[in-house]
Amino acid sequence: MIKYITSSIFSSFYKPINKFIEKPWENQLKTFNYLISHGKRTYFGQKNKFHKIKTPEDFKKLVPIMGYDDLKPYLNKIIVEKKPNVLWDTPVKWFAMSSGTTNDKSKYIPVTKESLKNCHYRGGHQMLALYNKHFPENAFMFGKALVLGGSQQVNSIGDGIFTGDVSAVLVKNLPWWAKKRRTPEEISLLPDWDVKLQKLTDYAIKEDIRALLGVPSWMLVLLKKIALDTGKTIPELWPNLEVFFHGGVSFSPYMEQYKKIIPSEKMNYWETYNASEGFFGVQYAPDSTDLLMLLDSQIYYEFIPNGDWEKENPQTLTLNEVEIGVKYAMLISTSGGLWRYLLGDTIEFTSLQPHLFKITGRTKHFINAFGEELMIDNAEDALHEACKITGAKITEYTAAPVFFGDNNNGAHEWLIEFQTLPSDMKLFTKTLDNALKSVNSDYEAKRSFDLSLRMPIIKILPQNFFYKWMKSKEKIGGQYKVPRLTNNREYVDSILSFLSETTKIE
Repeated sequence: MIKYITSSIFSSFYKPINKFIEKPWENQLKTFNYLISHGKRTYFGQKNKFHKIKTPEDFKKLVPIMGYDDLKPYLNKIIVEKKPNVLWDTPVKWFAMSSGTTNDKSKYIPVTKESLKNCHYRGGHQMLALYNKHFPENAFMFGKALVLGGSQQVNSIGDGIFTGDVSAVLVKNLPWWAKKRRTPEEISLLPDWDVKLQKLTDYAIKEDIRALLGVPSWMLVLLKKIALDTGKTIPELWPNLEVFFHGGVSFSPYMEQYKKIIPSEKMNYWETYNASEGFFGVQYAPDSTDLLMLLDSQIYYEFIPNGDWEKENPQTLTLNEVEIGVKYAMLISTSGGLWRYLLGDTIEFTSLQPHLFKITGRTKHFINAFGEELMIDNAEDALHEACKITGAKITEYTAAPVFFGDNNNGAHEWLIEFQTLPSDMKLFTKTLDNALKSVNSDYEAKRSFDLSLRMPIIKILPQNFFYKWMKSKEKIGGQYKVPRLTNNREYVDSILSFLSETTKIE
């Protein structure tokens, strides 16, 4: 009887998915009209003449594309000036924190009751519905879910307004029945990662864990700790474990590690694409990690084609205008009060019936292998500080992740060509690490107790070496640049291989 009820609930979650798959553009137009009707009653809408907006073309003409720096003055009106109806026409009581831009350690993304219910939670429901469609005999709902979210505490910033990372916001607002099926709130919201991991371990080894939810890098740290502390394999501890719902970073570098620590044929992995700004996609089928774009979650999408990303007035396309195989930067307008907001992620559609896509990267150089969201501006600021302290001068550099191994956690590997060497290499490394922590809260969290990220690994390259490497690739000229940050090891491994070859020749 319970299984029948659960299956019926999942089936009801799937009905809206069928609707937007059958009529994707019609659903987007419905969302567009809904958002504009609410936006008209806001300070932002009055300023940008929402009363004149009748069509998506009007929207493009009247409303500017916004980055986080453009959003900040409006957030200031909400948080500091206590002005109502600034970006949305219902009160904003929550702000989800995520890593910031050049001058901000953390970004504050508004979360309304509408976006919480109809975007974040709805996306979670549709994740369950899609998984259930392919695995109708699943039984994970009859046990507990081990959820490993972020580390940001929930903090009050006055007058009933609270901040926390998006997982904390979701946990605090869950209904009681959902809280009973997952990691207790008093553990999941602990700010100290060392204490949190121990509490999670103590809790999990006593429970019938059947599902995992979290970021792959951090969940792997927890599973390794549990296996080490108990002396048992994960399938021995939790024989009914069947699925890991994961997101936040690419799963491919971690797949082999998970197969080793969970050697079970019945284990499934289901990818999601959710962020502080919204829940955008869910894995559509077991045999592919392509994501289904969620089109009824009060998010209106626009897409900037590759080649237009850096333009002052880029071309933007609506969902009915996109093509397969083209990289797009995503613009979103949401019931959270984001308007034509440049998310920073880039995607590529692999199907238009239904709209399936894969995440291809960011509009700027970045490393996000462990959820740290390290951007180029963070790196430049931190390197500048390390050079100032040690008297060093850098000619060129690149950095990439070192992924988890059997005996080590992750790290960032920096290949640096110095014009002037640091006075103290250890001090340079320590200063770089501390400076990155000071400008990026996500990096700071992942570096806590060396659990997910170790200290940076710095390798000094000979002078003029980057030029020689670029020349060997026939990439000499102003249009070619050394990639500063990459989320894979393609460039770093190529450089190190070239270094090995040239050293042998010499």
